[in-house]
Amino acid sequence: MSTSRPDIKRVVLAYSGGLDTSIILKWLQTTYGCEVVTFTADLGQGEELEPARKKAELLGIKPEHIFIEDLREEFVRDYVFPMFRANAQYEGLYLLGTSIARPLIAKRQIEIARRVGADAVSHGATGKGNDQVRFELSYYALEPDIKVIAPWREWDLTSRTSLIEFAEANQIPIAKDKRGDAPFSVDANLLHASSEGKVLEDPSLETPDYVYSRTISPEDAPDTPTYITVDFERGDAVAINGEKMSPATLLTALNKYGHDNGIGRLDLVENRFVGMKSRGMYETPGGTILYFAHRGIESITLDRGAAHLKDELMPKYAELIYNGFWFSPEREMLQVLIDKSQEFVSGRVRLKLFKGSAWVVGRESPYSLYDQDLVTFEEGAVAYDHRDAAGFIKLNALRLRTLAKRNRRTVGS
Repeated sequence: MSTSRPDIKRVVLAYSGGLDTSIILKWLQTTYGCEVVTFTADLGQGEELEPARKKAELLGIKPEHIFIEDLREEFVRDYVFPMFRANAQYEGLYLLGTSIARPLIAKRQIEIARRVGADAVSHGATGKGNDQVRFELSYYALEPDIKVIAPWREWDLTSRTSLIEFAEANQIPIAKDKRGDAPFSVDANLLHASSEGKVLEDPSLETPDYVYSRTISPEDAPDTPTYITVDFERGDAVAINGEKMSPATLLTALNKYGHDNGIGRLDLVENRFVGMKSRGMYETPGGTILYFAHRGIESITLDRGAAHLKDELMPKYAELIYNGFWFSPEREMLQVLIDKSQEFVSGRVRLKLFKGSAWVVGRESPYSLYDQDLVTFEEGAVAYDHRDAAGFIKLNALRLRTLAKRNRRTVGS
């Protein structure tokens, strides 16, 4: 434990109302002797948040220092949708559900800290994970001189038993299901649910059925496919089956379609930014459908050069989000380029949802670059002269022919 701590008068804590952050709240009060302000964000995690208010009040937090905010629309509109315009997938698979939530939470913490005159912020991320990096890089990008308190890197509460003992000694209520070791940990928001730890730590073993919370098993999904349409404007989804919806409402509706058809499960061993590999199980039902729908509308509205450049830049963009650099200049620069590419990404995509999979089965757009006259095999099409291909091929083969001649001379000598 650190022997020298900064003088902190008021700290804003990212507070869920659960056991761990309640212990952190009390620890901050007793260790730093400071006033604690709690911030609880509704990002669509599916839990009732008012108990967090009652828990904070029970632990001595003033009512005016308890912030509970519904950020679902802002989350989807300003964070999820911009990321999906890029088709971002970390290591080619992960749709970044946890990563994209952290910068918004950090942003609101800093704004609240300014409002209440706090000189520090605090989070409940452990010292082994990515979230500590994501929170703190965001804090410093927005408020470079803010003090950050990361209890898991400071305290000596290194076991579940010691946490429970601290809670009991400080009259922190403990739910019955929290007394034993949790079989796995869960992070959830409107985009996803992620589970890791304990029963998931051996990557050779299949994820138990009880871990899943956002999707039914594909085997149990309906035996007939579900068809839906998704409308896009400038790269963002705006309607399902012709019905206009707000960003959060639309993602909620896609989540229901994904849940009912067993779509969006991912068992992944990934490379954490801090250097270790970890195994997690992700459920992103609506996001998976949205990903395929967006690629579907891009397939007829994006020029080849723009589409291929986007695909080249995507791994870098995804890595920046995963590593916590949402507020970096390089991510913002890439976003400008990505958003420019979406100017004509508008239209309608039809999808088939069936037993764990989502397929694009139709796409149309007033800005479509698909020209049936160019691709038809019918005789008489005048838009494309087949004879032009000969010169095109010879020009592209020039360097290959030159190499072949050189290699033949070398082998023969």
